[in-house]
Amino acid sequence: MTEPASQIPAPLTGDQLTADSTPVAYEVADGVAYVTLNRPDFRNAQNSVMTYSLDAAFVRAVDDNAVKVIVLRANGKHFSAGHDIGTPERDFHVQYPNTASLYWDHTDRSGGDQRLAREIEVYVGMCRRWREIPKPMIAQVHGACIAGGLMLAWVCDFIVASDDAFFSDPVVRMGIPGVEYFAHAFVLGPRRAKELLFTGERFAAAQAQEWGMVNHVVARDELQDKVNEISARIVEMPQLGLALAKKAVNICEDQMGLRTSMDSVFGWHHFAHSANAEAAGGDSLGGMDAKSMKASAGGTSAGGTA
Repeated sequence: MTEPASQIPAPLTGDQLTADSTPVAYEVADGVAYVTLNRPDFRNAQNSVMTYSLDAAFVRAVDDNAVKVIVLRANGKHFSAGHDIGTPERDFHVQYPNTASLYWDHTDRSGGDQRLAREIEVYVGMCRRWREIPKPMIAQVHGACIAGGLMLAWVCDFIVASDDAFFSDPVVRMGIPGVEYFAHAFVLGPRRAKELLFTGERFAAAQAQEWGMVNHVVARDELQDKVNEISARIVEMPQLGLALAKKAVNICEDQMGLRTSMDSVFGWHHFAHSANAEAAGGDSLGGMDAKSMKASAGGTSAGGTA
């Protein structure tokens, strides 16, 4: 049963973020802003409250001239089990002011119109917004990084993972061609991307590094130190130079087709949702939920995946 909107907490604003705040924590040390996913009871599944709280944290880090590097990390056993499709705080039905897109609100729409309006904003829109953050971002990944978790890691400039980290995009099990921020062919190459999607199987951090998706893999107890070491080197670089270098590489990716490819696949993604909804049963997720996705992938998701 969906919880009433009144029982779902509001997203955090920048001045509400602390080292212990939930669903996102925030602290700064030695020129580094540590933005921490802090919904560990639900494996850091991403509802809109987390999404908009993340955005507030990133805005605060960008506006702070003392911050040179942003680290995205997570509390609990896992980085992120994906988008929230089954926790008590799933807030698909709640209206939030659009931040990433100029589009109508989804809550007074229905069917494909509703899904498209929401996902333009909270999935593709937010990830594209965060990819353009003018400060270097490092994803510090441990445990599960599944589906929507991949999207958070992929918008970062580096990925540093612990040796117990694993990755997957099992969304094809829903009859949908991968998550909304479709960067698979760019971060993995076309053949590895197809393997990931066609099988729905998880792959380990060592494989991700071999395939070029992850920069470094270290033991779990060395993960924070490794990220701190990289961050300290970046902090010594001039801020404008870092911003321009990041923009230069992103422009090259876009010239190679990342943005236009993502637009095209986003259309197929929503065709798949609508095809599922029109089929027997009428479920846009193809009859899958958090429990069945967890079972099919052999993973540890709690309320997340899509």
